[in-house]
Amino acid sequence: MNVPTKIAHTLPPLLLHARFPLSGVPRNGFVRIPEQSRRLGSKMARSLDKCEGKLDVVREATEAHAPEAVEALKSGKVIAVPTDTLYGFACDACSAEAVNRIYEIKGRKHTSPLAICVGDVSDIERFAVTNHLPHGLLDSLLPGPVTVILRRGESSILDKSLNPGLDSIGVRVPDCNFIRVIARGAGSALALTSANLSGQPSSVCIKDFENLWEHCAYVYDGGVLPSGRAGSTIVDLTKLGSYKILRPGSAEEETVAILQGHSLIEEKSEA
Repeated sequence: MNVPTKIAHTLPPLLLHARFPLSGVPRNGFVRIPEQSRRLGSKMARSLDKCEGKLDVVREATEAHAPEAVEALKSGKVIAVPTDTLYGFACDACSAEAVNRIYEIKGRKHTSPLAICVGDVSDIERFAVTNHLPHGLLDSLLPGPVTVILRRGESSILDKSLNPGLDSIGVRVPDCNFIRVIARGAGSALALTSANLSGQPSSVCIKDFENLWEHCAYVYDGGVLPSGRAGSTIVDLTKLGSYKILRPGSAEEETVAILQGHSLIEEKSEA
């Protein structure tokens, strides 16, 4: 067996003077790779490609990435974004096709309504009736982890295909700069719902819904959200002078204090 001089001194003497072929190695020096091993290698390569493909949609939730998010929304795509409570799926609330896509991704019944998100409190009156509320109430509640239920009214610019048959709409202005910048840039309301399969736990980090990334144009990573999985506090403000807590959420105590501070009376649930 001929061995290059540079490495000869590193080999055991027995191998240097061997006149027999090494076990399992053909005389031509080429080792035959079993078919099973080749298939395993191909499978691993496909898995790596799939993993890289999933990572391609992930972006940091920073203002630098807001323009591409806005473009995706205007193109009727669904994106995943952090809020001040949970991660959510968002799309243009005035695009029936995009709204239907969210229902498909979540496996959610169309009878379950979606909330909307706007960039600023002053935008709410474009989509819902607010003139019956005490002055300054919405500015005290929002931005924050609260969903306010309001009547849509005839002047709402929301598409009728969003939550058909309902004359009310849940509205959010999250205390999260990234999603608010996107909503302003889109010039419309965003349909917003939690980023998870219907009936499954809500998501506080993007890993929680990794199985759904492939359905999103982009997934914006804002890290692990600190509020737990309680979601926003939902309060019905459709009636003059009263309120009703529909879901305690993560800010019930603070919300009730603000409502009562504006002289609203709690509407009791019917027995």
